[in-house]
Amino acid sequence: MRVILSFILIVNVLTFLLYGIDKWKAKRSRWRIPESVLLGMAAVGGSVGAWLGMRVWRHKTQHKKFRYGVPAILVAQIVLLVWFFWPR
Repeated sequence: MRVILSFILIVNVLTFLLYGIDKWKAKRSRWRIPESVLLGMAAVGGSVGAWLGMRVWRHKTQHKKFRYGVPAILVAQIVLLVWFFWPR
């Protein structure tokens, strides 16, 4: 259980930072992080970091696949975590 929680924490921090880096690059017309990477990081466990990155950095909030996709991934991951860790 400790390994899973450590993984989730690391992925979320990394995802949050990637959203910030992509916003910084967007403002400076630099090479960007692909949207598939940003959404992929949310899908592998970084949905909280992605959602926070969208809010804090005000990044990707107008894109429907992010505006609706990231919260959908977050809800699905919460359901999976509750199901996985719920005492039986």
